[in-house]
Amino acid sequence: MSFAEFIRNISDNPAMLIVVLLTLGVVLVNGWTDAPNAIATCVSTRAMKPRAAILMAAVFNFAGVFVMSMVSSEVASTIMNMAKFDGVESSDATLALCAALFAIVVWATAAWAFGIPTSESHALIAGLTGAAVALQGSFRKAVVPSEWIKVLLGLVLSTVLGFAMGFLVTRIVETVCRRMDRVKTVKFFRGAQIVGGASMAFMHGAQDGLKFIGVFMLGITMMGGGSTTGTFVIEPWLMALCSIVMALGTSIGGYKIIKSVGMDMVKLETYQGFSADIGGALCLLAASVTGIPLSTTHTKTTAIMGVGASKRLSAINWKVVKDMVLAWVLTFPGCGLLGFLMVKLFMLLF
Repeated sequence: MSFAEFIRNISDNPAMLIVVLLTLGVVLVNGWTDAPNAIATCVSTRAMKPRAAILMAAVFNFAGVFVMSMVSSEVASTIMNMAKFDGVESSDATLALCAALFAIVVWATAAWAFGIPTSESHALIAGLTGAAVALQGSFRKAVVPSEWIKVLLGLVLSTVLGFAMGFLVTRIVETVCRRMDRVKTVKFFRGAQIVGGASMAFMHGAQDGLKFIGVFMLGITMMGGGSTTGTFVIEPWLMALCSIVMALGTSIGGYKIIKSVGMDMVKLETYQGFSADIGGALCLLAASVTGIPLSTTHTKTTAIMGVGASKRLSAINWKVVKDMVLAWVLTFPGCGLLGFLMVKLFMLLF
């Protein structure tokens, strides 16, 4: 679908316009809750000023979506195909999708209000699944097991690999630089952190950008009466639209998350911030190529924990970690139930 056709369709179809606006609302929320994780460390160590870091994140988010969509669009395909919204009336399926997106916005906004970097990826997965269960009447009819296995695998990998890579990269950097002049290395790693932050922003686009494009394509396909399973082509205008809205969200509300992740959890030096960024980016790269929807929030925050643990466990602010883990644990049942209830409510109201 060309951009002109897209504009014409949403102009002629108010229901499609609502789906598009809600989808962009979720992308905007992702921008202020997830995207700040990518640049939190380079801001906290003062390698970059917040505005410059946000601009960098916007550019590399778009680059990540653009490049990864050409290399592999498996993440978008996984999100689009994991829950079944077909086999029912088109109007009911559209209403259920709208309810799911509304539930995701409510959940993520509440987490942002408390400065907790909840996983927008898992909120998206849980909200869509809960809505599909409400629509289809049972979990068995609503869920595609082969796609959900990737989701569960991503939950484990984002936590374990993120921590391990943050710890490992820190130790490697310390070993390589142990005899170097500390003043010179600080200057070097301040510049290297910009590269690390750009890498994380790029991989955030490659992961989360494609997830929300998958939702976008799901909504457009449903409204067009097509099958919600199968392959699709991602148009450049759609990449640009999602990236711009995500960048806008980061500029509006990202500072609370930057403080929680980059400053409150572990006090980082420049080389440690670099290690967390590179460790997290490598994990996200491996997951994106294999089509596993990894949580960028889990990956980055556990990478920072791994960096802190490389010094000593007491270097980690466990109160902040406890709040984050509680939000992570509650996201799947909480947002899933909210998506389910919103579908029931929307069907009663509309």
